[in-house]
Amino acid sequence: MAVYFFYGEEDYNIEMDIAKLKSSLDKNFLEMSYKVYDNPKFPDLISVLRTQPMMFGKMLVVINCLDYFSKSFDDKEIKQISEALEGNNENLDIVFVAVLPREDGKKLDSRKKFFKLLSKYNAKEFAVIPTYKTAELESWIKKQAQSKKLKITQDAVTALITQIGNNLRQIDKELEKLQIVAYPDNMVSVEMVKENCLSNEDLFAFSDFLMEGEKDLALVEFRKLLSKKHFLEILSPLQTMLRQWIILKGSASEMSSFELAKVVGWHEYRVKLTLQKLKKANLKDLVRLKQNITETEYRIKAGLAQNPEMEIENAMFR
Repeated sequence: MAVYFFYGEEDYNIEMDIAKLKSSLDKNFLEMSYKVYDNPKFPDLISVLRTQPMMFGKMLVVINCLDYFSKSFDDKEIKQISEALEGNNENLDIVFVAVLPREDGKKLDSRKKFFKLLSKYNAKEFAVIPTYKTAELESWIKKQAQSKKLKITQDAVTALITQIGNNLRQIDKELEKLQIVAYPDNMVSVEMVKENCLSNEDLFAFSDFLMEGEKDLALVEFRKLLSKKHFLEILSPLQTMLRQWIILKGSASEMSSFELAKVVGWHEYRVKLTLQKLKKANLKDLVRLKQNITETEYRIKAGLAQNPEMEIENAMFR
């Protein structure tokens, strides 16, 4: 048996580590050997920790436990959890996962007894890589490219960071697309990145027009984006950008640009430039826009949208 404790803001790296553990399971019995639980009540938690794997061999249990850190287990409960972990079946691996909101800048309370208990095991914090930590981002991209059997030039790596930033999930999706473009040589060039990967600069141009009320120009930019990417690929980074803008706009009067840079994971200079652009924007309008896009994205993914592109345009320009 192995117990793991994964926590932090970078959910994509957490997902990849869990995927590695999952890959060791028998694929013929995944429905029975891989289980995910969301903050189970205490009696159910103890029952899960004492799970006995069946004849299909090793079992992996993932327990999303973020809610546990907003309350306190008493000494008796902590003792029961500890005993359940120590006496568990050797064929059962358990992963406790606490994914923190990406831009809140919050940390788990390490003083809590539950945190101290889990920290005795394979504890690993997954922090977001700030865009100013270029070397760390470059290393991550090169490692991901290598896992996909891609050779990538330094200029191409730099272009990915410039165009996408530190969104690892989106970077990995772009690398998957570049696999097709780079076939059969598998060499990714800076030209390939610029021609095929969604650029933050494109989003900035579109968003600037949108926030300034230049709806006609914003619509033109949005349709340019659609010529390069699927609409869902545009919504994801746009949602992230709006969330960051809402944080910056809402907290600018209470926090310095340096403090804001830490919260959103940007360089301080970029924060200052963005705050300048946001001067004309109304916080309520930003929040309403994000709500409209979130509702539309849900309708699209639920199969309720008859004309997704039209619904997105209505959400942004109504």
